[in-house]
Amino acid sequence: MIFGITTFTLIHVVVSLVGIFAGLVVAGGLVAGKRLDGWTGVYLVTTVATSVTGFGFPFVAFLPSHAVGIISLVVLAAVIVARYVKHLTGAWRRIYVWGTVLALYLNVFVLLVQLFRRLPALIVAAPKQQEPPFLVTQLVVLVLFVWLGRAAVKGFRAEPGGMA
Repeated sequence: MIFGITTFTLIHVVVSLVGIFAGLVVAGGLVAGKRLDGWTGVYLVTTVATSVTGFGFPFVAFLPSHAVGIISLVVLAAVIVARYVKHLTGAWRRIYVWGTVLALYLNVFVLLVQLFRRLPALIVAAPKQQEPPFLVTQLVVLVLFVWLGRAAVKGFRAEPGGMA
């Protein structure tokens, strides 16, 4: 154990944070009309790893976190197909962009849930995660990600040189 958490938890958290950081870089690239292939690879690998390792924690019942993990893996599968199999052609370009932003949002959503469960000041502010500080935070983040998704679709419309 390190800092009171298991090595598995530490690995899961670090991979998640790397995925979120890489995802923000990728999303910024999409807004700017750039693919950022290296960052995309890091983002996809770490985000898939985040969702997969999330199922490695002990549980006795199906939890909301499992639903988020399943949704994330389905979205990531579509993103991977759009990027590496369909090469962003036609409708797959929008699927790639929206899926990339949605998977990133899901990771940030879970990060906020965990912060409100672990940080003392946030626990006091929203002990049941049904109080206004938690709900407003999640709503603001959702609105920001909708805006980011729209900006990414607008910025990442077509490849330079007219290729779709």
